[in-house]
Amino acid sequence: MRRYLLDTAPLAALLHGRQGAVALITPWIARHEVTTSILVYAEVMEYLQGRSGLPEYHAVLRTLLREIYPYFLTFPVLERYAQIRRELRPPHGPGLIGDIDTLIAATALERSLTLVTTDTDFQRVPGLEAKILARDQFR
Repeated sequence: MRRYLLDTAPLAALLHGRQGAVALITPWIARHEVTTSILVYAEVMEYLQGRSGLPEYHAVLRTLLREIYPYFLTFPVLERYAQIRRELRPPHGPGLIGDIDTLIAATALERSLTLVTTDTDFQRVPGLEAKILARDQFR
């Protein structure tokens, strides 16, 4: 049963074999508890564009995504996105977060998943269960 949705920093850290990410995420993979968003895939690909060894990293990332299912955008996710934006928009809420982050949060909410991230902006999303990790955990 899927329980966790990986955000960009944890997935990129796992891709690079960073010990903290490997230790945290590998057991979740073994238990089929981890997933991600197709938008996280896009963000990781953007990050990889500036690195040497892009073809090798891309191949490893695609292999990882055989075990870490990427959820795609659906009408319910997009409707949740709209709801989140209205809730965050002043004067009703504390202010918007980025559109991609909002879509990732909407995916986690629609799928009843805990978002695993290093981005504290997600704490502002009403009802989102987020596991906020220290950035230095993945160095």
